[in-house]
Amino acid sequence: MRSRTLIAVSTLLVLAPAAALAHHGWSGYDASRVLSLSGVIREAGYEHPHGYVKLETPDKTWLVVLAPPSRMENRGLPRDMLKAGTKASVVGYPNRSDPGEMRAERITIGDKTTELR
Repeated sequence: MRSRTLIAVSTLLVLAPAAALAHHGWSGYDASRVLSLSGVIREAGYEHPHGYVKLETPDKTWLVVLAPPSRMENRGLPRDMLKAGTKASVVGYPNRSDPGEMRAERITIGDKTTELR
């Protein structure tokens, strides 16, 4: 019994940091630099822990990290609004280490703006 407990605790100690890294903290984004981007959604994911879109702008394609699906749904941004080919604008913060990623504070599709945080 004691060896099972030891194995379980050891496994938890090994896996917990990996889980924490998988859900990155917001400190990885530079809140002192506000980005406003407009473009076309080329890909979207409505999954946990955060949804995302790949937004093609005139300069490059950005990975835009959105809110969790439940929050987006509750705030009126259902999955079907994030279709490939849809024009969108986002306001948010760039990732400090990945120049192609940003965290969105809000997204506008058509005439509807959704606050994500």
